[in-house]
Amino acid sequence: MKTTAINKPATLLVFVAFATVYVVWGSTYFFIQMALHGLPPMIMGAMRFIAAGLILLTWRYLKGEKVFDKATMRTSAISGLLTLFVANGIVIWVEKFIPSAMVAIMVSANPIWFVILDKPNWKVNFKSSTTIAGLVVGFGGVLLLFGEAFMRSLSVGLDTMHIIGLLLLVINPIFWAGGSLYSKRFATGAPAGVNTGWQMIVAGIAFIPSGFIGNEYAAFHFSAVPLQAWLALVYLIFFGSIAAFSAYVWLLQVRPATQVSTHSYVNPVIAVLLGVLFAGETISWLQVIGLGIILLSLLLVNLSKYSLGSPVFRKNTVYLCTR
Repeated sequence: MKTTAINKPATLLVFVAFATVYVVWGSTYFFIQMALHGLPPMIMGAMRFIAAGLILLTWRYLKGEKVFDKATMRTSAISGLLTLFVANGIVIWVEKFIPSAMVAIMVSANPIWFVILDKPNWKVNFKSSTTIAGLVVGFGGVLLLFGEAFMRSLSVGLDTMHIIGLLLLVINPIFWAGGSLYSKRFATGAPAGVNTGWQMIVAGIAFIPSGFIGNEYAAFHFSAVPLQAWLALVYLIFFGSIAAFSAYVWLLQVRPATQVSTHSYVNPVIAVLLGVLFAGETISWLQVIGLGIILLSLLLVNLSKYSLGSPVFRKNTVYLCTR
């Protein structure tokens, strides 16, 4: 067995991939809520991910890439169920009754869980006092946001669904970080597009039976879906799923997971701006402060990794083992 060194990817490609994940994913919260104005959440999730997955895998197959690989399909299935079905499914479902901007703020704590769940890098991550301070500050921000939303719900009468939605948003980042780290740790070396395609297919199929839980199929009629909802779905398929998620999976293969997770700095800001400007949503000052606290915590968590001398950033070469 020999070891082949592969140079790090071009800086421009990394920049474009990060920009895509930062901006496009920030906008998906807004477009998910737009799509829900005509499409039930589980049906919408099934349509979005099955369509995106089929398009992506077909394209990769036509390019001559190996699409049907058991190891890749198994790893992608587990990762897809955790990230796209559970984590993204929570986002889709709660946006039925929680503003998109608030949803984006609540799940912005993703990088905190990346640090906590990334056991192989605990020695590096928890050596820094700023990382530990960031975790404490971040959880404080999440508790502030949850408490503010909980008290607001009590003031207008206890809304059980609203409280359940908030609790799901608190645990949402655990599934997203866990699925992402699993994808990175057990990567088979398959192209990012193949990994992404299978993750979407498996997640999309899982959404199908979920639609029966809320009796969505009985009340759903294609003819009743407004054009705006269909256009939002198309945007989610091609930009939110194929473009942005493919860029995300690729970045996980070539950059440290904690660095990739910094999309959480920008996504909630984009989501808040779109929600306030185009959806008439309102954000309280307490929510703005909570978002600021979480973003500060993310900066503290990743501060040690921004140094060029950091062990994480000294990895300038990726190695593949070939026979």
